[in-house]
Amino acid sequence: MNEDKDNQVVVYGTEDLLMSLCNSVVRVLNVATQSRVNYSGMVQRITKTGLKPDIGCFVMFDGGFTGLVVLNFAADTAMEIYERYMLHMGMPKSELASFYTSDEVSNIMGELMNQIVGDFTGKVRRELQTNITQSQPKMLVLNKQVMLSVDTPLDRPEMRRVTFYTEKNNIFYLELAIDRTEFIKLHDFDSREYDADSLMDSEAAHKGAEAAPAAEPDDDDNADLLKSLGM
Repeated sequence: MNEDKDNQVVVYGTEDLLMSLCNSVVRVLNVATQSRVNYSGMVQRITKTGLKPDIGCFVMFDGGFTGLVVLNFAADTAMEIYERYMLHMGMPKSELASFYTSDEVSNIMGELMNQIVGDFTGKVRRELQTNITQSQPKMLVLNKQVMLSVDTPLDRPEMRRVTFYTEKNNIFYLELAIDRTEFIKLHDFDSREYDADSLMDSEAAHKGAEAAPAAEPDDDDNADLLKSLGM
């Protein structure tokens, strides 16, 4: 985010959007798997996005701006995330899928991606005062000889790739393709503002919590995300 000290102009561009998305990936996977996921401090400019072996997943979004998010997982990475998530959910290890080609693995990875993009779109609504809607995540188990490119109708496309590392040092990649866009802040506003339904829900929750013990800060921060993940 850039700020002109003379004019106090705050500009939110492609790299800011990318960082927000990367933080959503880390936040959702850290909570869902109770492990540490990190991303590289370097970002690649790329000329096209694609689904790559062994598992590729993509989501398209539209509204205030148009774009595409792709996550590409090697088999070991997908299995690590899947197993940690299921064990955290209380599933016995003996009942877990054994191979990344299992429908159960694809379904879990798709659900996690849905939560990641949902977390991102929520931040866009609060911080950029605009709205984007997401498609249903599409997951493909890919053969090593198969390469599927996904194109979006972008007038001035900007594409980036970021490398992520799991706790076991397995790697996966995030690719983002969006129309070149900048958000310029016109006036100050509270980025914690919510829509009317959220405000009503918050008020009801506040009244119900008056007689209940206060939650621990860390628990409170992650409560909504855990609930959305079915935990």
